[in-house]
Amino acid sequence: MSLIQLTKNDMAWEQLFEKYNIKEEIDKTGYFIITSSQINEFRQARLMTKFDNQKTLPKLFKDNNLTILPISGTNYIIGNFQLYKNIPSIDTPIEFMEFPSQIESIDCNKINSETIALNCAHISKIIDNFLDEENKHMGILPTVAGKMSSGQFEFKVDSSIDTGFYTISVDRTGIEIDAGYETNESLVLIEAKNVIADDFLVRQLYYPYRLWKEKVKKKVRTIFMQYHNGIFSLYEYEFKEPNRYNSLELIKSKRYSIVSPEEMKITEQDILDITRSIEITDEPEVPFPQANSFDRVISLLEMLNTDTIKSKEEITEEFEFDPRQTDYYFNAGKYLGFLEETKIVVEEDEKNVEKTAIALTSRGKNLFNTSHKNRQLEYVKAILEHQVFYESFAEYKKNNITKERLIQIMKKSDLYNLKSDVTIERRASTIQRWIEWITNLYEVK
Repeated sequence: MSLIQLTKNDMAWEQLFEKYNIKEEIDKTGYFIITSSQINEFRQARLMTKFDNQKTLPKLFKDNNLTILPISGTNYIIGNFQLYKNIPSIDTPIEFMEFPSQIESIDCNKINSETIALNCAHISKIIDNFLDEENKHMGILPTVAGKMSSGQFEFKVDSSIDTGFYTISVDRTGIEIDAGYETNESLVLIEAKNVIADDFLVRQLYYPYRLWKEKVKKKVRTIFMQYHNGIFSLYEYEFKEPNRYNSLELIKSKRYSIVSPEEMKITEQDILDITRSIEITDEPEVPFPQANSFDRVISLLEMLNTDTIKSKEEITEEFEFDPRQTDYYFNAGKYLGFLEETKIVVEEDEKNVEKTAIALTSRGKNLFNTSHKNRQLEYVKAILEHQVFYESFAEYKKNNITKERLIQIMKKSDLYNLKSDVTIERRASTIQRWIEWITNLYEVK
């Protein structure tokens, strides 16, 4: 049985828990307040407290149902708080919006940041359409955005282990608003992500909501937006009880695209044409993919489609991964020929330090010099060039292949450094999910 590899955050939090008896204090009083200077004794507080989804929480937190919130400029509170909200799928059809042809400074094929995604959503009237406000003569004007102080307020948050709740006081902690727009009727606050996640940290909507609810007379509307692979997914939440963190309810959700309907349409024949012309490649000496979500592989490629080369640490932080996941998804991109490892020199503590970085290969860069449809087909081609995926996909089309049959195909495919039956069985799930991603291109609309 393999041991779980602890991250730097895991190890630093273990040291903090031991030094300050954090778990014992929480068991006794219900919470523990820790300062940024205490956290900095072992690792930078900035890196130790940013957990935008539950998967990125340190092991000790996960094991004990603990979460953490900033409550002032220097203090954080740890306890059994229910802080996250699952992101539901949107089943309604995609609505297509037109991006103005006269805009030259934004390339819709290179949406690699939350800022660019928000600008595209604003320019193409996606936000306007989603808000659906009757009195539009003022239009939608960008107003508040960036870093600011939260002000002072108190709220109740549900317990993650029972039916109780905690009362928490916030005193001018730092917050950041990705985008704020004002209309005749409302102030709209948006939290944007250009990475795929299963849940989000409600605080990123709640703290800005509490600040601006006291500052404006208009209704404050809170929206969570995800951009991925040509699709903008927008969710509007309403806090039914302003003083209760967990009172948010989903009001509506929609999907949009500024890619034309023709470019979004992929047929089964398109996929079959690839299978008939494909040339099988030799298996690379790269760990076999352990990345079940192909959408997240795409998100990583999109994020790296920039002139700036990012270190693994930067990717881990921006992508809301833990370091293991960064390796899994990097290896998946490398296996497909889209990513490569390189070295960069960065200044750290007034010294030049060499770090491992991840960059797009020439094949990876070429993905974003083509149309949306051709990019999806290039993803398919890169997957099916590998015999194990090609053969598994062919059998899936005939018989809806079982996991047992997948394992048989894997065992005869001479996959690099993949010998253990247990490991092969785990990797089989990646093949299943990637094949499902391919079929969803033409089966799901």
